[in-house]
Amino acid sequence: MRIGLDMMGGDFAPAEAVKGVKLFLDGDASNAHLVLIGDEQALTPLLADAQLNQSRYTVVHSSQVIGMNEHPTKALKEKPHSSISIGFHLLQNKKIDAFISAGNTGAMMVGAIYSIKLIEGIQRPTISTVVPRENGSYGLLLDVGINADCKPENLVQFAVLGSLYSQYIMGTDKPKVGLLNIGEEEGKGNLLAQATYPLLKENTHLNFIGNVEGRDVFKDTADVIVCEGFTGNVILKMAESFHDVAVRRNIKDDYMDKFDFEQYGGTPVLGVAEPVIIGHGISGQRAFSNMIGLAKKMIESKLLEKIRESFVEVK
Repeated sequence: MRIGLDMMGGDFAPAEAVKGVKLFLDGDASNAHLVLIGDEQALTPLLADAQLNQSRYTVVHSSQVIGMNEHPTKALKEKPHSSISIGFHLLQNKKIDAFISAGNTGAMMVGAIYSIKLIEGIQRPTISTVVPRENGSYGLLLDVGINADCKPENLVQFAVLGSLYSQYIMGTDKPKVGLLNIGEEEGKGNLLAQATYPLLKENTHLNFIGNVEGRDVFKDTADVIVCEGFTGNVILKMAESFHDVAVRRNIKDDYMDKFDFEQYGGTPVLGVAEPVIIGHGISGQRAFSNMIGLAKKMIESKLLEKIRESFVEVK
């Protein structure tokens, strides 16, 4: 397998990206080959210092970088030699099997949707976050930011995507799906929640358990919790702050440590036709290493094939 990594994306690239590559390769004995996309002049001394096994990676030169604040569509059009543009070109032409970047999130989304395209039958892509639960296990919350407004049909598709991810990547047998709401009873919530509930209930591909409340997010009530991206992003940012508060207050707690985003690296764009993983702009070496590991797991598990099969069946 060949995994492409944008070495120029992120606030601490390319130095932390190179460290992340070393961290991954030092702990991985598989046949994964990394395609490192970035400015050769900047990468060469860093790679030399890292003393990596040269048979495990290839460098593809990029002469441009899309900045974090640039307009996504305009930047992709005007910077065809950027690391992100080249990454999507390689993925689109089957030169790599997955593409990872901690760079401009908007450019990554535009590239994923318009270069790679959505899997047939899927209306919108979604992104998720892993949720540490008090009992030591992990749940999944989606959408967490790219779909601030949704239709009921979108949430049902997110539930299917989340269930497949929970099953094949997180190893959860028959994931329990919950709809985030302001009460447990059927009929609660706003118009979106009220219209989504019966659709989830009648979907035979889902193990739907009903509504769940905010107090259930960090429990094992549901393995997959579905909501629109506005609410999901608020919960995500709040959860990330738990770790920040613990660090500032010098609180030593194993559970709070699990809210450190670097443990999970990045999030896949679920619904597009190839593995695309978006990292946090402040990603460090551990985050880069974990993103590569996630890409490897997505390829090995054939997750996208499972998604395609599921949506063919749904049709």
